[in-house]
Order: sequence, then structure tokens, then C-alpha cells
Amino acid sequence: MIKGGCYCGKIRFEVAGDIRPVVYCHCGQCRKMSGHFFAASAANIADFSVTGDVKWFASSNEAKRGFCSDCGTQLFWKLHKEDQISIVAGAFDTGTKLVAQKHIFVDEKTDYYEINDGLPQFSADGEPIR
Repeated sequence: MIKGGCYCGKIRFEVAGDIRPVVYCHCGQCRKMSGHFFAASAANIADFSVTGDVKWFASSNEAKRGFCSDCGTQLFWKLHKEDQISIVAGAFDTGTKLVAQKHIFVDEKTDYYEINDGLPQFSADGEPIR
């Protein structure tokens, strides 16, 4: 069981099953919503539970983002048609043993940082960059 929550503690979540490796997303929407690129893992909805009042924002026609309406912590991202939920990696309690897998939407990244960690990089259309 891996647990986490928001900054103020009013929202807590648990994942009872497998957690996917972290993906770094550099798309414009993730950058605007998080202030930098987005680092998230994912879990099956069936393995996920949450307590507290998650506020959902329809960030597009295909997806929504969940956050704490008290402290503002962005916690989740979910495609409407999928049975998995993305969970912001920084919201997990310590000891997750998560590993990073890849960078996506690299062609949309901004210019103030470089990606030099050696992980695979992909464009917005899923094509390999490196």
C-alpha cells in the first residue's frame, strides 16, 4: 500500500496495487498548471482510493485534473475514457521507490531548462526525439 496526500492533509489517497513509473510531461497545459514540467505516476482506478473533497477541473474535453480546494495542491489527472488515474509524484509519502521512465511532449518544453538525465524523450505525437 502506497499512500499520499495534499499539502494541508485534508485529502489523502492510497494505491493498493501496482504503480507505474514516473513520466515527465512538458506540454504547455502541464507547465501552466504545475509551474514546471509535470511528474506523475499512475495506477488503476480499481486499486485507488481517496478521502477528502477533491475538486475537479475539466482541463480539456478528454481529461480532468483533481486538486485540493483548501491548499491548492494539484494531485491527479484523469482521462475520461481510461480506467487509470495519474498521480503527481510529489504527492506520495516518502518510500515509494518510484523510478522515472521517460519524458513526453518534449517539443513543447520551454527554454529555461535542459533535459539531460538520459531518459527517452518523445514529441507530442509520440515520436522518439532521442
